[in-house]
Amino acid sequence: MPASRPIWKGQLRLSLVSIAVELYTATKANAKPSFRQIHEPSGKPVHYEKVVDGIGPVDKDEIMKGFEYEKDDYVLLTDEEIDAVKLETRKTLDLTQFVGSHEIDPLYYDKPYYMVPSDELAEDAFIVIRDALRQADKVGLGQLALRGKEYLVAIKPAGKGLLLETLHYEDELRKADPYFSDIPAKKADADLLEVAIALIDKKTDKFDAKVFKDHYQSALRELIARKLKNKGRKITARDEPPESRPTKSNVVDLMAALKSSLEGGKQAPAKKPAAKAKAAPRKKAS
Repeated sequence: MPASRPIWKGQLRLSLVSIAVELYTATKANAKPSFRQIHEPSGKPVHYEKVVDGIGPVDKDEIMKGFEYEKDDYVLLTDEEIDAVKLETRKTLDLTQFVGSHEIDPLYYDKPYYMVPSDELAEDAFIVIRDALRQADKVGLGQLALRGKEYLVAIKPAGKGLLLETLHYEDELRKADPYFSDIPAKKADADLLEVAIALIDKKTDKFDAKVFKDHYQSALRELIARKLKNKGRKITARDEPPESRPTKSNVVDLMAALKSSLEGGKQAPAKKPAAKAKAAPRKKAS
């Protein structure tokens, strides 16, 4: 296995089949947009050198994150308020739908990750799903809650492993061989593969991005709207019950689990993960 650490460990789940997997970033660069930094006492943007127009240098404690809802008008958010609407990182990634490998427009793809089995016990099931996707010429879809946000992800075969994508020049990508080198070079059991393909065929549907909603962005927009309605006063996110986590007892036998899955209906997209417990906001003047 490569020396780098996985960014996520959890269960890749297809109905009753759960596979322990790990995710490794496949790119060499990472960039994400961020909030504007706002000087709370004046409501003005903070420059890179931490200087406010007409005021000069400011202390770090006076800097907040702000959303510009109109030109030069900002909703100020504390770290505690933003943390309260972030999603808990889930340890299960459900494949809720399958689409043809060429149905998804490349514009939907964002960033690739290498997916590998976590241990030898997961290899057989991992290989079955990998080979079933390849033979069926399908891509699996699901939603992954990671680092407070929610991602719509697509999973497809890549060499001896799986590629999860949430498109770059070649020199921006890491080579896959170091990540897949420990996966045995063997084919899936023919009987297991046949049942897995039947299950994939049963759950196959047309790709429709509107079916999947980004609950983090929705919660963040709701937070901003509530802040505007309350004239910037501090608010807290609504509490939700914690999500129950799957246990290994769900998977008794790979063949039995696959056959049992064939008896069920189509699975709906994953429900909204539970929000983090609210943190007590710092007392500041609004």
